[in-house]
Amino acid sequence: MEQLIGKGFLRVKHIIGDPEAEPPIPPIFPVSAAQWWKGCADGRYPAPVRFGRMTMWRREDVLAFLASVK
Repeated sequence: MEQLIGKGFLRVKHIIGDPEAEPPIPPIFPVSAAQWWKGCADGRYPAPVRFGRMTMWRREDVLAFLASVK
């Protein structure tokens, strides 16, 4: 959860995790990429923000979502 401290943005791999990264990135919300994108499209998960070709999520939005799930 230390990646959620402060303000900024998260990529999808920081939210759902990436075990193949070096070092591995643990998930903060363990769902598949397909489930995450479907949840974003349905409005169940935070809406992404686009920066050119990159898609990110505001840390504050992810924190609020996680607080509402627990």
